[in-house]
Amino acid sequence: MDADKTFCEFFAGIGLVGEGLRASGWACVYANDIAPGKRELYEALNGPSPRYHLEDVNRTAEIVARIPGRPALATASFPCVDLSLAGHYRGLDGRESSTFFAFAEVLRTLGARRPPLVLLENVPGFLTSRQGRDFVTAAETLAGLGYRLDAFVLDARHFAPQSRRRVFVVGAVEEIPAPARPASQPGMLRPANLVKILSTLRLPTGWLNLDLPDPPERGVRLEDVIDRDDAQDWWSKVEVDRHCRMMSDDHLRQVEKLRAGATPRIGTAFRRVRSGGQRTEVRFDGLAGCLRTPRGGSGKQIVVAIDACGLRMRWMTPREYARLQGMPDFPLIGSRNQQLFGFGDAVCVPAIQWVDRQVLTPLYESARASRGNGHAG
Repeated sequence: MDADKTFCEFFAGIGLVGEGLRASGWACVYANDIAPGKRELYEALNGPSPRYHLEDVNRTAEIVARIPGRPALATASFPCVDLSLAGHYRGLDGRESSTFFAFAEVLRTLGARRPPLVLLENVPGFLTSRQGRDFVTAAETLAGLGYRLDAFVLDARHFAPQSRRRVFVVGAVEEIPAPARPASQPGMLRPANLVKILSTLRLPTGWLNLDLPDPPERGVRLEDVIDRDDAQDWWSKVEVDRHCRMMSDDHLRQVEKLRAGATPRIGTAFRRVRSGGQRTEVRFDGLAGCLRTPRGGSGKQIVVAIDACGLRMRWMTPREYARLQGMPDFPLIGSRNQQLFGFGDAVCVPAIQWVDRQVLTPLYESARASRGNGHAG
């Protein structure tokens, strides 16, 4: 492999995939997105960045012309909306999630400059969208470009107090050495529905079947990232009572039981539409819910505190979003909504660092070693 340890970050957003890769020496040479507000946050973190290309990924020629040399890796956190209820499960035919094919066309057009490594990241619905056909289509598309593949599901809860399961697909050109291993068995990183795909889908390039360890136990607690001081924008008693009335009997009993105890507790909540009505759904399991973009009331997360001050509620802040994504010191600029959109669409940085340590850097180093021995081009 003749590529240095450089990468392109597609659907870059505020740049947290790149931030996760930076620790092991990866250098970003190109980043692409269409959201000016996210670019502003990216540059707040990285400084003015001519490598950030504000352009529609469908404009293949313009994008290929901006990519220097042959990067070693291309990452793509393509839009998830059409793979979920929010996009009515349109799948890869949907207006936003279909941008996967635009990314693949960029790879195809790069030709001999195509990165030898690829990483996709998306929601669990990627595996089930249209009865799994969308995942199969994406896998076959990448295999058609010469990539052997593997896939796994990693939850950010192993690295931060946030429930955030994501599907990762890694691709490596056939010249990159990887140990031949038996097909995976269902486990923490490969649920049964994924293993079924891996064992039944025949790709022309085959599967990598990487040997991955279980992810670590989390060291950060929800209490460590949530601010509880009086300076926060806590709601009035009227607003708290209104949200309590929106709870189901089970959720309200859970809150009342915790209020009767002597131990301070921190939880989170979302507003959901259930059976035609709006509900407040709380959780006190030590995890925040999956961060989302603030589209409507159901996308915004609520902090629920039970302590000497009683029962308190407020919206989660952008700083708390940043902490839950592993970036506690991110330089926040712009509007509150701009910040919430940026982090709600982003990745958990320590999860990306784990993927890099266990998968990307070992594959890169394997390719470099093989090239040194004269086996790979």
